[in-house]
Amino acid sequence: MAMNGTITTWFEDKGFGFIKDENGDNRYFHVIKVANPELIKKDAAVTFEPGTNNKGLSAHSVKVVPESKYIYIAGERLKLTSIKSYLVYSEEVSADRHIDKDNVVLSVGILMNSIRPKSAVKPDEMRTLKKLAITTFQGTTLIFSEDEIDVDATVKLLKV
Repeated sequence: MAMNGTITTWFEDKGFGFIKDENGDNRYFHVIKVANPELIKKDAAVTFEPGTNNKGLSAHSVKVVPESKYIYIAGERLKLTSIKSYLVYSEEVSADRHIDKDNVVLSVGILMNSIRPKSAVKPDEMRTLKKLAITTFQGTTLIFSEDEIDVDATVKLLKV
C-alpha cells in the first residue's frame, strides 16, 4: 500500500535521508530506492512503499512528486491535472471598500486601497476588478480576485 510523505532530511553526500510519512513517523530512505533521484530535496513531496529495516521504519520504491503538478493560489493548493478550465473576467465592484477593523488579516490589495487618499473615492464610484475562475474536474469552481493574486502570473502557471 503506497503512502505519501515529505522529505524532512537529505544527506546528499551520504545518499540517504528521512521521510515523514502521513502518520507523522520518520522513515529512512536510500537514494538507490528512489525512482527519480534528481528531484530529491528537503520538503519535496513523495510517494513510497512503507517497509522496515534493521534500524526501524524505512521507505522503498520512493517517487518524488514533481513540483509542477501543484500550484498555490492565495494559499490554496491546486493539482494542475485536476484543473478542467479557467476563465479570466472582470467585474464591477464598489471602489469604496470598507476595511473591516476586526479583520486583522488584510490583503495587499486592501492595504493599497487604504493608502489612496479617501477623498478620491466617491461613494458610488465603481472600479473594475479582474477575477480568475478555475473549474476542476471534481466540479468545484474557485474564484480569485486581483486583490488576492496576480491574475496574469497565475494564468501563466496554468498554461504549463
